[in-house]
Amino acid sequence: MSDQPYVPPKVWVPQESGGTFASINRPAAGPTHEAELPVGKHPLQLYSLATPNGVKVTIMLEELLAAGHAGAEYDAWLIRINEGAQFSSGFVEVNPNSKIPALMDRSTEPPVRVFESGSILVYLAEKFGAFLPTTVPARTETLNWLFWQMGSAPFVGGGFGHFYAYAPEKFEYPINRYAMEAKRQLDVLDRQLAQHRFVAGDEYTIADMAIWPWYGGLVLGELYEAGEFLSVHEYKHVRRWADEVAARPAVIRGRKVNRVRGNPEEQVAERHNAVDLD
Repeated sequence: MSDQPYVPPKVWVPQESGGTFASINRPAAGPTHEAELPVGKHPLQLYSLATPNGVKVTIMLEELLAAGHAGAEYDAWLIRINEGAQFSSGFVEVNPNSKIPALMDRSTEPPVRVFESGSILVYLAEKFGAFLPTTVPARTETLNWLFWQMGSAPFVGGGFGHFYAYAPEKFEYPINRYAMEAKRQLDVLDRQLAQHRFVAGDEYTIADMAIWPWYGGLVLGELYEAGEFLSVHEYKHVRRWADEVAARPAVIRGRKVNRVRGNPEEQVAERHNAVDLD
C-alpha cells in the first residue's frame, strides 16, 4: 500500500481489486461462456444463491406455499457467483444484469422472465394475490418500504459490508462513511417499527420479506458479524421485529434454500420438493 494519496488518472483502466467477491466484478455485460440453465418439473424456476437478496425470494415462495398456494411450488437451482455461473449465456438470457436472483415462470406462454429481487416479489405477490395489500394506501405504503430497501441496501451491502468485511484492506474513511449510513437506515426502520408491528403496518407483507434479510440480519448479528461494531442493541424495535419474522416457519425454511455456507443443518443447495427442506 502506497503512502501517497490516490490521484485518479484521466482515463480509468480496469485493475484487479482483490478481496472477497472480486471475481464477480467486470466492466462489461454479456455472457462469458455458453451454458444452458437447468429446468425442473415445476412452473417456477429460481436461479439463486442465499445472499440477502436471494433469501427474499425463497422466503416469499415458502410463505406462499404455507398460505396454501400450491401453484407456488418451485425448483431452486444454485448459482455459484464466485465461479462465474451468473455470466453463462443461459443466465444472461434470464437476467441481462448477471445478478441473482432470477426467476422464470413457465406457467405462461411464452414464459416470463423476472429479475431484480423487488420485481420478483411484486410479480409473485400479484400472481398469487398475497402479501401485497389491494387498497391504495396500504399497497402504496408497502411499495414505499420495498423500494426504500432496494435503494438503501446497496449502502449496507456494497458499501458498509464491502469495506468492513470483504475489502482486502481496511480504510477508515469508507468504513466510517458507510457505518454512519447503515446506522441512519437502522434508525429510520426503528422509528417506523416503534409505531407498527410490521414494516408497512400491522400486516406482514413483501416489504418485510425484502427488508428482513438485510436489516434483520444486521441486528441479529448474522450479517458481516457487525452487530457490536454498529451497536445494534440500540434498535430495540428492529430487534423485536427481526425476532418475530425469524421465527416464522416459512422464513426458517426459505433461508435454507441455495445456502452453501454457515450451519450445515441450514444448508440446502438445491430445492426441488418440499421434503428437501425437512
